[in-house]
Amino acid sequence: MSILGRFKDIVSSNINALLDRAEDPAKMVDQYLRNMTKDLAAVRTETAGVMAEESRTKRLVDENNKEVAKFTDLAKKALMSGNEEDARVFLTKKQELENVGAGLQTSAALAHENAVKMRQMHDKLVKDINALNARRQTIKAKAAVARTQERINKTTGASATSGAMDAFGRMEEKVNRQLDMAAAKAELDSQPFDEALALEEKYRGVNIDSSVCDEMASLKAQLGIN
Repeated sequence: MSILGRFKDIVSSNINALLDRAEDPAKMVDQYLRNMTKDLAAVRTETAGVMAEESRTKRLVDENNKEVAKFTDLAKKALMSGNEEDARVFLTKKQELENVGAGLQTSAALAHENAVKMRQMHDKLVKDINALNARRQTIKAKAAVARTQERINKTTGASATSGAMDAFGRMEEKVNRQLDMAAAKAELDSQPFDEALALEEKYRGVNIDSSVCDEMASLKAQLGIN
């Protein structure tokens, strides 16, 4: 499969998800790095060629446009000189160039599209390689700790499945769940909510103006409100 044929797979790949699903991330990280480095070399070569083709087709389009403009100008000059036959020859040539130009425009558009795709692949691979290099040592260290924990569990007779350390944070999640459970129990053990005490805090320090109360009663009477 060509590099352009692999465009969708490369751009849509999620290196983190692939590592998370791997049985042995410590081994897979090196394999992914080798594969991506190999792909990057091919992508760089291909990208350079596609960008060069884009530049070439753009140059041909520009040159063709200049020729079209030149023969358009010559046709005008011929007409101004009263030479309609010469103007006809120039316009015929202009139309031929315009037909060629339409094909060149199509080629240039395709070359540009390919160049954009190749640049996207290139940038994606560079980003993934940098991210994977940053995670490489951490992944290997966690995997080493997990293997050590498994050996300890076997030595002490503990269950291999219950004692195995997950390289991506299983133990940390367990601790967090325990902390959440303890906080929930503490909340349940606290004093029950007293609505009257809560309202007491709301109205503490509030002074009632008797004149306002009197006026309120008067307005209610006027409006017939009980």
